[in-house]
Formats: sequence, structure tokens, C-alpha cells
Amino acid sequence: MSPINKAILLVGGKGTRLMPLTSKTPKPMLKIAGAPVTEHQIVKAREAGIKEIVLATSYLADIFEPHFGDGSSFGIKIKYAFESEPLGTGGAIANAAQMLELSANESIFIFNGDVLSSHDLIAQSQLHSKSNAAVTLHLVEVADARAYGCVPIDADSKVLQFLEKMDNPIAKTINAGCYIFSKEALNQIPKGKVVSVERETFPTLLNSGQNIFGYVDGGYWIDMGTPESMIRASRDLISNPMLSKATPEVINHTLMMNGVQVHTSSKVGAGSYLDSGVVIEANSIVSGSIIGEKAHIESDVFIENSYIAPQSRVTSGSKLRGEIFGF
Repeated sequence: MSPINKAILLVGGKGTRLMPLTSKTPKPMLKIAGAPVTEHQIVKAREAGIKEIVLATSYLADIFEPHFGDGSSFGIKIKYAFESEPLGTGGAIANAAQMLELSANESIFIFNGDVLSSHDLIAQSQLHSKSNAAVTLHLVEVADARAYGCVPIDADSKVLQFLEKMDNPIAKTINAGCYIFSKEALNQIPKGKVVSVERETFPTLLNSGQNIFGYVDGGYWIDMGTPESMIRASRDLISNPMLSKATPEVINHTLMMNGVQVHTSSKVGAGSYLDSGVVIEANSIVSGSIIGEKAHIESDVFIENSYIAPQSRVTSGSKLRGEIFGF
């Protein structure tokens, strides 16, 4: 188990790039592979030994608590922090941290709310402890870092710089959205104001001579910032249920929840997730898609790599490829 048992999960973002999926549902509460993204993250944290987590909410904040409650049904203590005005990643962390009682030498995990990974939280916490780090980041290597800011490290995993997007990145390692903060580093984030940990806190700590380390892990990682990546993440978890213990039982490479009705002449392809109450009429094909709760798919429909809204109706003869439908 991780020596760190407290965490903050940043779930306050509006998810602008995910519109219209997020018009009525906050991004972290969108369902993939049978559960909201936040549930997949909470279960991962619990499995690593985290016992208390604060959800840092803002946009559509009242959606979270009815699902998670106090966390007792998930085997973890859950608290809720609220920002009436978004405070950025740093401001959200500082606001949520006030709800945790931390001893002088204690550290906490911080999770971005739109990232899923298979990386080893315990190994990250062990690097943090042995390095006496102010902050330890999870880093991943990507083939092309031009779309990201890169984070070069030395042979001892010590972070050298935080660099913005550039045409010719000097490193392939990027910030993967999971941090460990010492209490001392946490206390250096200003409270009650908009702060970006990526652009302000991390460079400030580094420039003041404090040690920041990078834990590089080559496992599964995905940033679900777009509808396409959300659909892909759901397919990935269904294809490999071991990536998340929150994924329900997968049968024949598909995930069908309670009350799903599929006509015997229709086919549901690998990687598809059909939420409860979905109806699929005759001679239809669904492949690699998310079909929301109580959606109705009429006959002779073809759906591929798409996200169908809950309670929507896809009319007979429709062909949907890579579509966001019904939101």
C-alpha cells in the first residue's frame, strides 16, 4: 500500500472541448466502460491505499454527491470542496486542501479529473519518499511531444525544466496529470486566487531550488479531453478490464448493463458499452460505441465509434460514424 493515504481529485473543469457531452453533465461524471470517469479514478486510488479523497468541484458541482455520497459504499471517505468561480488547478488544490488534516511531514496525491492510467501509484509514492521531494509528477513518454509541454528529467529522475509547447521538443516526457505534493509545497500555493500549478507553481518551486522529481511509467495512459478520446478510453477499458476495477463484467468483448434488449438479428461489436435500458431493434450494428442509458436504436441502423446520448432515439436507417448524437 502507498504510504500516502489522502488525495484531491480535480473535477471542476467545464470540459469545453467535450461539448455538447458536457452541457448537462460535468466531464468527470460522463460514463465510460460502465461507470463515471471519477468512479474509475476513485477505485484506483482506493486500491492503492488512499483512504480519504476530496473532490474539488465547480461546474455542475451538485451532480457528484448524489452518486458518491460520503464514499462509504466505495470503501473510501469522500469530501467535497466547491469553487463558485474556477480557481485554476493550483487554486482548486489550495481550496480543497483546507478540508484535509495533514501532519507536518505528510504528502498527498493530486489527480486530474480527465486522465486514466494504469501507472503504479505506490511506486510513485516510494520515489517521492526516498527523494525527499517537494513534488513528484507522473510523466509519460510520447512519440511526438509537440502537442504538449515537455518535462525533461536527468538520470536521477530529477525535473530540469517545465517547457511550453514547441516545434522541436527537447524531451519526450510530458506531464501526465498525477502529482504528489509535500505539505510544505502545498502551503506555497496562494489561497483564494486563480493559480495554475503547471505554469506557475511548478516553475516557481523549481526556480527556488526545491526538488521536483518525475516518475516515468510506460503503462496505459489517456487524456480524455475530446469526445473521440472519451470513446477510445471506454473501448480500451472494455478490451482490457484489468485497467480499472470499476469496470463491470465484460462478456464477448462488450459491456451490457441491466435491462438491455438487443434483437437477435442485430450485432454488437467489440468495445461497445450499452448502458442500462438500451433497446436495439432488428438488423442494426453497433461497434466500438457508447450507447447511453435508455437510448433506443431502431432497425437497420449502423453505429461505429460514436457516443449516443441517454434517452435519445436513433431512427431507422441511420448511419453514424464517429458521431456525438442526441446531446
